[in-house]
Amino acid sequence: MTSFPLPSAPIRLAAVAVCALMAAAPLRAQSLLDVYEAARGYDASYQAALAQRDATLARAEQARAAILPTVGVGASASRTAMEVNVPVPTDRAYGTQTLGINASQPLYRPANLATAEQGKKQAELAEAQLLQAEQDLIVRVSQAYFDVLSAREALNVVRAQKAAVSEQLAAAKRNFEVGTATITDTREAQARYDLVLAQELASENDLRVKQLALDQLVGKPNIDPKPLRQPVSLPALTPANIDAWVQQALDAHPALRQARIGLDVARLELKKAEAGHLPTVDLTASYGVTRNINGSSMSMGSSRVTAGSIGVNFAVPVFAGYAIQNRVKEALALETKAQSDLEAAQRTIAQATRAAFLGVQSGMAQVRALEAAEQSSKTALEANQLGYQVGVRINIDVLNAQSQLYQTQRDLAQARYSVLVGNLKLRQASGVLKAEDLQPVNALLAP
Repeated sequence: MTSFPLPSAPIRLAAVAVCALMAAAPLRAQSLLDVYEAARGYDASYQAALAQRDATLARAEQARAAILPTVGVGASASRTAMEVNVPVPTDRAYGTQTLGINASQPLYRPANLATAEQGKKQAELAEAQLLQAEQDLIVRVSQAYFDVLSAREALNVVRAQKAAVSEQLAAAKRNFEVGTATITDTREAQARYDLVLAQELASENDLRVKQLALDQLVGKPNIDPKPLRQPVSLPALTPANIDAWVQQALDAHPALRQARIGLDVARLELKKAEAGHLPTVDLTASYGVTRNINGSSMSMGSSRVTAGSIGVNFAVPVFAGYAIQNRVKEALALETKAQSDLEAAQRTIAQATRAAFLGVQSGMAQVRALEAAEQSSKTALEANQLGYQVGVRINIDVLNAQSQLYQTQRDLAQARYSVLVGNLKLRQASGVLKAEDLQPVNALLAP
């Protein structure tokens, strides 16, 4: 009889690789909140958003300076040598020392007021941008976290399937040797075993790639995510009304806040342009002291002169080569563009929120269907195993039932992780995602 030995060398190599991975893994698994906090202090994109927020706040304070007083102090000292030829030749030298202070306070400058208001809007814009960056970080960390768990679950399923196929292969060989089965059963089991080995190698590589992505995001090696506690109980989708989620998005989404602020800034820019036709009024004041040492060009004796002034400057623009009129046209066009950008953002976000809501609903329905399919696949596998033992089923039937069960278990695990991430993406799409929203998800993980 022909013999088909088990490929034990690949199994030994896989066992060695698993032991090496277990030895390199940290002693304590990290929760989702732990991983997020680590990523928050390391992720370059989030750190860049923080720096941009700080820079924008400083720029806003610069804009506010346009309505505040300005003060300047100046001092000078000079020495003059003078030679006079007529009517009497005279040579003499004298020195001059001056010290002065000047101040100005805008009283009526509409353009400056609009600039200061734009600074406030820019500060609000920076906060909205930072919030959007934080929401993006939450989703990226959660996606990478559950990607590792999903890849790990897929690898576990493949290994369980390999063990089952290995047992089926050994049984087929024994039955063939005693004459109760054909060589076809052995060859089918061998082919299925070789296929599972290839799937195991692909799953191991996928796990390494997902692990590297999570480690790079957090800045620490060998991050070990906690699996879901068993039995798994996914939270219900609340509120269950799609219109409520869309309304939340239209009210609170950071991208819409940015678009609305952009429209406000464009309207203020129009006010600045129109202010080019208006007069300006400034309050000015100055105070200075001048010391003439050894006289001056007009006198022979030392002197000290003190002078102070206060007044109002009034200026009216008359004609600036049509620059003001064209600035107004430009500002009007930019305001129209900002209004269109806001409407486009509203439509896009409403559509994205609806799509995210339907995705979560579909995912939860898929989880329920796969849970039922898992139970059915277990029952079918048991029936096929019993039928094979009594001779009414062939080996390929058992192998197919095993593959169906393990594929269903893999799909079920991935569907659960997709629902958890989908819930977070839905909150991101509606603009209400916060770091606190990770706590309910974190509570679903094994202690």
